Amino acid sequence: MPLPPGRVYPVHTDVVATTFWVGEIFDPQAADGSQELSAYDSHWLKSYGGCDGVVVDGRCETERRTVANGFFPTVMTPRENPFYLDLPFDDLNDPDAFAMRADVVPWAGDPGYAGRADDRRFSYMKNRWVQLTKDGVTCFGQVQDAGPGQYADHVYVFGADDARPQNARYNGAGMDVSPALNGCLGFADLNGQDDRVSWRFVDDVGVPDGPWKTVVTTSPVQQ
Repeated sequence: MPLPPGRVYPVHTDVVATTFWVGEIFDPQAADGSQELSAYDSHWLKSYGGCDGVVVDGRCETERRTVANGFFPTVMTPRENPFYLDLPFDDLNDPDAFAMRADVVPWAGDPGYAGRADDRRFSYMKNRWVQLTKDGVTCFGQVQDAGPGQYADHVYVFGADDARPQNARYNGAGMDVSPALNGCLGFADLNGQDDRVSWRFVDDVGVPDGPWKTVVTTSPVQQ
């Protein structure tokens, strides 16, 4: 695929990507075990419009997504982009990431970002676009959370040397992707930890038309 317009970011190859979804309760005992909230939105479930899947016996479960409806959920209408993901750099809540963000985030000096390093109501990561590729298929999504497992892994997230994620859990996963991205990329597992992708950041101008642009998330941080 040709390089997208805008700044050219380094590619991260052969990265394990697990699946998560708005409304999932992964581990009720863990501080980061509920996807009813995100690193950047304490009301993520409400902001999104509800469970990004199907409710079974009171639990929000994932579901297979298909091209027939643009990989959107089948029983709810999302208010925000269903093509979302996380990366292990929480530039708001992790003190190390917050302290270094103006130095390591490549777009920190761009208009709209410059001069906001000390603003705890602003994230350099939320809503940023990412290009993901698997087996020749390319899809795009927006960062809406942080993880998995690590929250200040700047060497992996922003480095140019294709460093491996610091995270050792979940088969060494370097990101979680939404059900829409799971379907778009043709993951073998609906909720597994063996699918792998290559990815890179993309500026807004480099995002082509596709189902990921049907609803674009522009909401600010909500803590």
